[in-house]
Amino acid sequence: MAGEGSAIRSGSPRRARSRRRGEEVRDNPDRWMASYMDVVTVLMCLFIVLYAMSTVDEDRYEALRLSLATGFGRDETELVEDTGLLISEEFAGDEDLTIFEEDEDAEELEDELIIAQQEYDDLMELKQELRRRLEEAGHEESVDFTLDEQGLHVHLVGAETFFDPYESTLSEDGVEIMGIVAPVIAPTDRFFEVGGHADERQPLHTYPTNWELSSARATSALRELVEEGDVDPTRIVSVGYGHEHPMSDELWRNRRVDVSILSDQPDQVRDLLPEISDAAQAGEELSLEALLEASD
Repeated sequence: MAGEGSAIRSGSPRRARSRRRGEEVRDNPDRWMASYMDVVTVLMCLFIVLYAMSTVDEDRYEALRLSLATGFGRDETELVEDTGLLISEEFAGDEDLTIFEEDEDAEELEDELIIAQQEYDDLMELKQELRRRLEEAGHEESVDFTLDEQGLHVHLVGAETFFDPYESTLSEDGVEIMGIVAPVIAPTDRFFEVGGHADERQPLHTYPTNWELSSARATSALRELVEEGDVDPTRIVSVGYGHEHPMSDELWRNRRVDVSILSDQPDQVRDLLPEISDAAQAGEELSLEALLEASD
């Protein structure tokens, strides 16, 4: 019995192995699903990558690039940034890529030109209003106007003497002109500068040098604008220039004050104001093409 049981037990594993071999030989009709699922997974990864690249974040893009490069066994490639794009180092010197930078510069310059033209028009409107009021009061020859990158300057350098020698008190004509200027500039939200000037002779009394004398003249005009003309005192300053900025060989014409209506635009916009003014005086309009040619 023991031998018979042993024979039966020893034969059972062999029959089981035979049955398993038979099962393995048969074809599985669902094997195609494994390949299909692999394809679907790859397509899903592809679309995820395409979606991620559709909104470029430089940091994430760089991390993705390095990850893919490492995954495919490639060495890291240095990237350089050019006009906001990540470009492979070997292509960074390609002349064709400079078109991006040129287009960006042209668009920026065009925007600055539009702003500068509007600023010029606003300043010219103030100038025309000042000139109209001065003509009505009979002081059209008492004031000169200039425009530069700082803004519009109103120079009291007419036929009248606005200050006696070595004195800082405005004459009656000077007071009247300040009364004309104030109502025009006071309503604006601009900043102003009153610059005082002296002739080249050094003061004999009261003031040690022309610096003190010119500063006192600027302060005298400023007080007239603020106290009588209601100009906002937080928007106006006085500056003494001594005798360093003469406008004439005639000494009395250099005893003057300048009221400057300052531009609050960025430097690159204000730098265009003199060019726009020169073009306007020539009866032309400053164009973007002319600026681009000048910049080249």
